Amino acid sequence: MTHRIGIDLGGTKIEILVLEPDGREILRRRVQTPAAYPEALEAIAGLVRLTEAEIGARATVGIGIPGCISPATGLVKNASSNALNGHPFDKDLGALLGREIRVANDANCFALSEATDGAGAGCSVVFGVIIGTGCGAGIVVDGKALEGRHRIAGEFGHTPLPWPKPEELPFPRCWCGLEGCLELFVSGTGLAVDFHGPGARDATAIPLLAAEGDAGAQAALERHAGRLARGLANVTNLLDPDVIVLGGGLSNLPHLYKVLPGLMQPYIFSDVCAPNVVQAKHGDSSGVRGAAWLWPPDR
Repeated sequence: MTHRIGIDLGGTKIEILVLEPDGREILRRRVQTPAAYPEALEAIAGLVRLTEAEIGARATVGIGIPGCISPATGLVKNASSNALNGHPFDKDLGALLGREIRVANDANCFALSEATDGAGAGCSVVFGVIIGTGCGAGIVVDGKALEGRHRIAGEFGHTPLPWPKPEELPFPRCWCGLEGCLELFVSGTGLAVDFHGPGARDATAIPLLAAEGDAGAQAALERHAGRLARGLANVTNLLDPDVIVLGGGLSNLPHLYKVLPGLMQPYIFSDVCAPNVVQAKHGDSSGVRGAAWLWPPDR
């Protein structure tokens, strides 16, 4: 048994956390993410060294990134933090620290965290969805993140909105080059655009306006819930997960847990179905905890 270091590498901040062998958190800190790749590597390595000096022990290191390591090239691909793309991130950092580094997509880390000791603990199949500025997801089966042959398993946000309604067509084009991606409809940015119009990014005021009786804001939240329900119903038809765990900023909308199961049911191919949709237990901390759990409890 050993200590585990988890790191969440984001576009603006690097968060580091240490878990005791029993999963208890004992240290956490955040620093700004350097813009350049070499400086980011040095910042992470420095954080690990400083952290290990504080706890007086050598630890395993797991890192969640907003992309993944391509199994074909060994280089980072699909990262929203562009500085990572095209680099052998795990090998470069491993060389700096003199040990194996485990790297996974940040949404996979979120799902793994919630499956290990969060809202999905004890469940066989966990589908974890982050609905924030963008939309990502991860799949955990029997305690292990399912990455897939090309490490794109769980790319929920870049599947098309299912069962579209006439007013949702023609589909808008996503930044990824595809049309009608769920991220355009169910993310915070998508909700903002739906209510405020093209170019909007901040959805913060919409729930407040809805609570004050603004009919337009209430309608926007209803459309958002309906679209998210269709997306999650599609996943349910494929995976039939024991639990769907929501994280990210929009997971704090309490009405989602009341309305989603009923909205999903008409689209699910089953005579009896009671979708289990819950909020993440560890909130904003979940992804960094999942990075630490990339090294399983028996290490």
